[in-house]
Amino acid sequence: MTRRVAVIGGGSSGLACIKSCLGEGLEPVCYESSDDIGGLWRFKENPEPDRASIYHSVIINTSKEMMCFSDFPIPANFPNYMHNSLIMDYFRMYADHFQLTKHIRFNTKVLQVRQRSDFSHSGQWDVETENKDGKTEKHIFDAVMICIGHHCHPNLPLHDFPGIDTFKGTYFHSRDYKTPEEWRNKKAVVIGIGNSGGDIAVELSRVTKQLYLSTRRGAWILNRVGDNGFPLDLHFKRVRDFVQLILPFGVFCGLAERQLNQRFDHALYNLKPKHSVCSMLTSVNINLRLFSQHPTVNDELPNRILSGTVQVKPNIHRLQGSSVEFDDGSVVEDVDLVVFATGYRFSFPFLASHVTSVSGNKASLYKYVFPPELERPTLAIIGLVQPLGAIMPISEMQARWATRVFKGCIKLPPVASMLKDVQCKQETMAKRYVPSQRHTIQVDYLNYMDEIAGLLGVRPNIPRLLLTDPRLGLKVLFGPGTPYQYRLKGPGKWAGARQAIFTQWERVAQPMQTRPCDDPKTKRSYMWPLILSAAVVGWAAYVNRNNLPTALLDKIIVYLPAQ
Repeated sequence: MTRRVAVIGGGSSGLACIKSCLGEGLEPVCYESSDDIGGLWRFKENPEPDRASIYHSVIINTSKEMMCFSDFPIPANFPNYMHNSLIMDYFRMYADHFQLTKHIRFNTKVLQVRQRSDFSHSGQWDVETENKDGKTEKHIFDAVMICIGHHCHPNLPLHDFPGIDTFKGTYFHSRDYKTPEEWRNKKAVVIGIGNSGGDIAVELSRVTKQLYLSTRRGAWILNRVGDNGFPLDLHFKRVRDFVQLILPFGVFCGLAERQLNQRFDHALYNLKPKHSVCSMLTSVNINLRLFSQHPTVNDELPNRILSGTVQVKPNIHRLQGSSVEFDDGSVVEDVDLVVFATGYRFSFPFLASHVTSVSGNKASLYKYVFPPELERPTLAIIGLVQPLGAIMPISEMQARWATRVFKGCIKLPPVASMLKDVQCKQETMAKRYVPSQRHTIQVDYLNYMDEIAGLLGVRPNIPRLLLTDPRLGLKVLFGPGTPYQYRLKGPGKWAGARQAIFTQWERVAQPMQTRPCDDPKTKRSYMWPLILSAAVVGWAAYVNRNNLPTALLDKIIVYLPAQ
């Protein structure tokens, strides 16, 4: 019999799970509590309970070539950084192309997911649902994929802000912010300098009398526009990760910080991040390195600070009436609005705590996907990561791996090994990142993608590619880490992956070619690429010397170092 899989949530992760199930011959049934797909990216004027809600102007901070599903490139005419409405258009194209919508039960809430009495033998789950009319049903599934993300419950820490109960103005969480117009000529304070806090501060500052951006630690600010005008995340390359691996952490951070400070001096703009370390006798502020906290992506914030429409302030000490006092003793009177851009908490209220528990925004999951101590690996949590990069390809990779585990094609390691891996990741994170609820599920995009791809059997073998298809191998090694690379081989191989890699720069350029330009193109010198390519191919041949066919080995052995 075909195994049935319950997919909880119809956002980007849920869509990837439905498609992965279909690709493996499983039968998915997706439960979506709202009336449409899209999850986080579907704008609604009125936020729904227990789910994130975006503001009207949101533009994603990952570029289209890095955020697309690995076998469905985003149309070439779409801009590199898309408005939320275009992201929804892409999701609909994806769902229509692979006929995913017919597997979704809209307006259906999952009330409970519980192991069946014979779980140790069957691995099955009882799933109880409720439709919009209040009718409940119980279903039996062979596996469950949870795709509700980590933007579930707004984190509104009012207890950390003395006097908030006396505040005469308006305050709300950033999920309730939609448009700036009603705050024209008012004074506003935005608390938090994450991506949402920075965006809302910039947008409000265009209409407010004055905008104050309150941050406890500060932040490193990244620009969407990278070198030569290309999207920043197209510089996320394997060769860059190799450099990061061989250089000391402080040296690598220093090089990147120097580049950021060449755009604008973070200390001069009062943004350079610091972390307060408390001991029994004193409190000391230490500088935070670029890769010790999640950076903020914002193109306009430095301009708004330079024009004075945004003033950066420290943490709020207290509120009283309509005044706000900051930790540096400064006071702002007649404040009309306070926006708490203080993040979210996640939980799984329909799951028993012994299945997987959440405490302090931490969940103990093998590779951030599988509860390690379940007797049967038939529950997967998809998309519960915070990458410096796009979430969509990561969720898709997790879904591809999980469905192969469900089928029994891939076996998970023993419980002790999984628990050790979980502990190792937690310790590594604690060493690198400042303690924060925001830094509990951090992953580095390419490293994590390669890690899961290795378990799935789809990680590109670069040395072999350099020998068998040198042009492709060089693009994979020195080009951006686009998702198509994980469709070149193995389960789910896509015949169009190679062509998608070779044409990715054309799709980057096309939406910007909106007027004729007769300027002659600069001629590229191929000397250094040829020298570097020869060196890389020689290295690849040396690494694979024991696996090469004899005829090929005889042709290149004269170029290899003596053993």
